[in-house]
Amino acid sequence: MLDIERIRREELEILQLDRLRKIIDWAYDKSAFYQRHFQRHAVTPEDIQSLADVGKLPLMTRDELIGNEFELLTLPLSSIVRISHVGGLMKFYTREDIRNNVELMIRALMAADVLRGSIVGIAGDLSDSRLLDVLYALESIGATVVLNESHSVETVITLAEDALTYKDFKLPAPPEGNLFCQCGFGYHVQEDNFLAEIVSGELVITTLTAQAMPLIRYQTGQLATIIDEPCPCGRTFTRIILE
Repeated sequence: MLDIERIRREELEILQLDRLRKIIDWAYDKSAFYQRHFQRHAVTPEDIQSLADVGKLPLMTRDELIGNEFELLTLPLSSIVRISHVGGLMKFYTREDIRNNVELMIRALMAADVLRGSIVGIAGDLSDSRLLDVLYALESIGATVVLNESHSVETVITLAEDALTYKDFKLPAPPEGNLFCQCGFGYHVQEDNFLAEIVSGELVITTLTAQAMPLIRYQTGQLATIIDEPCPCGRTFTRIILE
C-alpha cells in the first residue's frame, strides 16, 4: 500500500483543493465547452475557494459530452497520443494522462493482490482504452498476462489452470478512479486524482489531474453511497458502496 493511500484527511483536502482550482482554471481557460458551460450558469473559477464550493459548478451529463468532445479538448491534437471511442463517447489522452491512468490501475490491481508472478487473463478487445491501461499496469507490476479476444473467461482459465497464482480479475472495472477494498466492503475512491460527490443518490466525479479532457462534476449514472467510517485496511481514501 502506498503512503498516499494512508494520507491524513487534512492533508488530502489541501491537495484536493489545490488540484481542483488548477483543473478548473485550466478547463475554463483552454476548453470552449467549459467556457460556455460555466458562463451559462454564471460561475467563474474565482468562485471556487473551498472544496464545498464545487457545488457552485454546474453538473455535466453524458448527453452533453457526446458530440462535444472536440470542444472539451484543452490541448491541440498534436499533444494527444491516444483517442478512444467506447460506448459512443470519444476520449482523448496525453502521455501524462496515460501514465497517470496506469499508475491508478496499478494501485487497484495490487489492492486485489495481483503481484509479480500472478497470471491474469484479459478477456476483451484491446481497442478499449481502459483495457490497454490494465495491460500496461499488469506488465509494469510484472504479472503474466493472458490475452484473449474471444471474451471467454473460461478460455483464459483453461490457459492458466495449472498456475497456482492465477487471478480471475473481472472486467470491466468499477467506475473510473475506484479500487476494491480488501475488506470486501465497498470501493476506495482514489481521492488524490478524483473528487467524488453523491448528488441525489448518484455518484458525481470531478477529475483532478486529467489534462486533455477533464471532467468536472460528471454525472456517472451510478447510484452510490459514501461511507465515512475508518476502513480496517488502513486506507484513508473515502469508500463508496455501488448500488
